Amino acid sequence: MRTLFQSLRVQDLVDIAIVAFALYRVFLTLQGALAAQMLGGLGLLMAARFVARKADLLSLSFILENFWAVWVLALIVVFQPELRRTLAQTGRSRLFQRLVGEASASHEVVAEVVRAVESLTAKRLGALIVLERASGLRSYAELGVGVDATVSAELLGSLFLPASPLHDGATLIQDGRISAAGCFLPLSRNLQLGRTLGTRHRAALGLSEETDAVVVVVSEETGIVSVAVDGHIESGFDAPALRTRLGELLGAPERAAPRRGSLIAGVRRLGVRGKA
Repeated sequence: MRTLFQSLRVQDLVDIAIVAFALYRVFLTLQGALAAQMLGGLGLLMAARFVARKADLLSLSFILENFWAVWVLALIVVFQPELRRTLAQTGRSRLFQRLVGEASASHEVVAEVVRAVESLTAKRLGALIVLERASGLRSYAELGVGVDATVSAELLGSLFLPASPLHDGATLIQDGRISAAGCFLPLSRNLQLGRTLGTRHRAALGLSEETDAVVVVVSEETGIVSVAVDGHIESGFDAPALRTRLGELLGAPERAAPRRGSLIAGVRRLGVRGKA
């Protein structure tokens, strides 16, 4: 034992720490996801291959060995969403953001979004508004209808009117302008979400899991305002609290205004009520 510790180098400790951190991130990404069950299935295939070789089952061994010959490609295909999410989270690290510079929204954009949300809440109209940060959203914007207009509460409100053909999709705000509307967002694949969480909130969570975007959701049924960011959803905002929270997330703090209001009923994670 003493000889083992004497031969241990600093490089070995660094190597072990890096591998341990990488495995921790992998397990954290797969926790509670459908991919965890897939990983269990791959583990069973590995055990079956071992048993087939020991039992001298030639046909089964041939099939399983040829399968594992392309196991890297199989893992990439099976865990593609989780791998993409992990790489996106790595790119959103604070160190990386300091190197490339963080995106920020203007105070006017935040103010217009808050005004629109306040109006939509009063009318009990559902809404899904996405504000871009560092992660690009062009692939999602291409799935919707191009708008390219100045951000205004009136325009945002009109896009979510029931008579609008774009009201069921998400509206994207990029570079301080409304870039697209009627966009489709990926639904969250988290199996631990409550059944009461509606499609809009699942879409908001899904995008926040894959990108660093800030997604504002207005429930059509309850009028509750929520914000999805980094794979979590915070709900129960009134207008002043929403303005403060968006300012914090988007780098557009309020202008020398007294902080009024707070989160209604606090911040609740993954517990939004209502179908929308």
